[in-house]
Amino acid sequence: MTPGGDVRDKVRAAYTYIAERPRAIHAVPVGRKLAADLGYPSEILNALPAEAVEAFAGVSTVPLFADLPHRAAILDLGCGAGMDSLIAAKRARSVVGIDFSAAMLDRAQAASRAAGTVHARFVQAESERLPLRRASIDVALVNGIFNLNPDRAAIFAELARVLRPGGSVYGAELILARPLPADVKASETDWFA
Repeated sequence: MTPGGDVRDKVRAAYTYIAERPRAIHAVPVGRKLAADLGYPSEILNALPAEAVEAFAGVSTVPLFADLPHRAAILDLGCGAGMDSLIAAKRARSVVGIDFSAAMLDRAQAASRAAGTVHARFVQAESERLPLRRASIDVALVNGIFNLNPDRAAIFAELARVLRPGGSVYGAELILARPLPADVKASETDWFA
């Protein structure tokens, strides 16, 4: 059995629901308001297809602060609906977005078509088993997936495997400023504990 399989199934179900019904009430913030609150400029959000923006569920503005060389091969790990991938695709040679939710990938692919992006592709896979060649990526973007997957060591090992020598990982994650109360920690709805 995969470490944390039960948690992973619940997370996949939650993010599939976000993809299928982004305007519903969710356990985590999603969409354009979240993106704007994090600091994505309105001119960037306005230029992106709604399919990507309305189901955005990241935790930071990773593709805005990342150094993305023009000729770089970019990995967007946990790409969700593809918003960060599409932003990165405007600045880099190629982008591969990887996510474990088929519904999120459907959104990312639809958003990519709507944006006319030809050098971004989206692949369904687990973060700890990436379908990429060794040393094939220049820069990896990771916008809030580590708290959602208990097998973090395998994710870091895969990132190290696929990055070229001298490659970079730009990541963001939610962290706790203090321990959560025991009743919150025991809650199945809080994967971050």
